[in-house]
Amino acid sequence: MACRCLDEENIRTSATGKFREAVFFQYDKEVKIVGNSTTNPHFNVIEVCCKGWRRYEYDWSKCVPDCDDRCQENGFCLAGGICQCFDDFVLNYRNNCVPTCPLGCPHGRCYLNGTCLCDKGYELDGSRLFCQPQCNQTCGHNEVCLEPGKCSCAEGFVRGLRESAALGCQPICIPDCGYGHCVAPNQCECFPGYHKRINGTSCENGFYKRCENGFRANETTCVCQNGFRYDNNTASCLPDCGDNCENGVCISPGNCRCFNGYVRNREKCEAVCDRGCGFYGKCIAPNVCGCAIVPGPETSYQKCAMGLCSSLGRCRCLEGKVRFIDKCMSPDTVTTYASVDPTRANSSLILEFELLLGRHFILGGAERFHNSMWWL
Repeated sequence: MACRCLDEENIRTSATGKFREAVFFQYDKEVKIVGNSTTNPHFNVIEVCCKGWRRYEYDWSKCVPDCDDRCQENGFCLAGGICQCFDDFVLNYRNNCVPTCPLGCPHGRCYLNGTCLCDKGYELDGSRLFCQPQCNQTCGHNEVCLEPGKCSCAEGFVRGLRESAALGCQPICIPDCGYGHCVAPNQCECFPGYHKRINGTSCENGFYKRCENGFRANETTCVCQNGFRYDNNTASCLPDCGDNCENGVCISPGNCRCFNGYVRNREKCEAVCDRGCGFYGKCIAPNVCGCAIVPGPETSYQKCAMGLCSSLGRCRCLEGKVRFIDKCMSPDTVTTYASVDPTRANSSLILEFELLLGRHFILGGAERFHNSMWWL
């Protein structure tokens, strides 16, 4: 499926773009994200903008041109991620819009006749409009001169290590080509019998419908890249953070992005309660304290949103607030809260009722008995 990235105003709906797992778009723990793809029956993927475009922050259904970190100043971004500089500015060797004489001449100085004299270690480019670094020797294949006297690999290329360093700057493909080899930045050439994935670069066979961040080894096997694990729900390889991302989303191998209201504490994301929970409470969710006489599993704590915990393991609201089920709020907002989201209010009431019963009665079997012990 090819990306359709055309619109007369360069602001368009990404109707047939590529897809990304919906889990990456979740920022609140209690708010699950549902995919927007009409071609995916499980609604677990979200359609994203094509290369050179990004989501419009004021209308999530539209895509606008994206130039990454280029065109930050002195220019504007055109369709497909092309940077167009303002008048009297020019795109230099670092893809930044820089002034030309008589406005200015970075790494040089302007003369009254509009010409530029470059500083030592720099020389005029072919257009004679800006100064670029000067390298004494000719830079090798896939190399560019980014600093005076120093050649570096061009964008999209990297120098190998040890024995492969003699090969010079080689193209890199992300993700890996799988059953193929990288011939240019993010361009793979497949081995015989394999083909590129739709809207992707990796080479694989055609049996798996999806195998993102991995490649199809055979009819039944999706081989994930290092740092990824196979997820049956999305039929793709998702980043792996081990067991340390319960309150966040693993956005890259070992990198957990905490949900809103949580902060990173060493390896795990922990909830933040702005007012604290007092000596007898524990912060179990953003601005939600957990109250209990004896510490135990978080599921056994009585919730106390926007309040503190007393020595008796009960929720205590601040002056001027009243407690409604598991939340402290202004008296005049109780009726509104209950009517706006009755489903959530009812579920909170049921949970509160079960927790309070557990303080005085043994409910269910052995497992329920064990949990109720935390309230004795």
